[in-house]
Amino acid sequence: MSTTQMSQTTYGFGITVDLPYEEAIEATKAALKEEGFGILTEIDVRKTLKEKIDADFEPYIILGACNPKLAHRALQAEHEIGLLLPCNVIVHDDGNGRSKVSVMDPSAAMGLVGSDSIAAVAAEARETLERALEHLRK
Repeated sequence: MSTTQMSQTTYGFGITVDLPYEEAIEATKAALKEEGFGILTEIDVRKTLKEKIDADFEPYIILGACNPKLAHRALQAEHEIGLLLPCNVIVHDDGNGRSKVSVMDPSAAMGLVGSDSIAAVAAEARETLERALEHLRK
């Protein structure tokens, strides 16, 4: 599977993959699983917007991904860190037969806490999420 581009914002990073939307969702879930993440939530944004406000939107899903070991460490270090969990991963159709997969940057989100122990967990979470995206590049 090849990628066409990388992307980065101050709060996330991602890639565009040469997969249609539904296949990209399954590939993303598999890649996250390989790195120890489970999917706690799935929000079908397109469906929700249509049902709630009758708005049309592109195929777009938000996956709430959690690595239990990392989450446990973070919660032990900072009880209220649950406000920043899980890590959101989005998959959406780019309109050209490809899909974009983007990941919340745990270092950016958890950097709000200002704790060295949380920063260490966030850095490890970022590394595992980067590896998950690398699985999609293969």
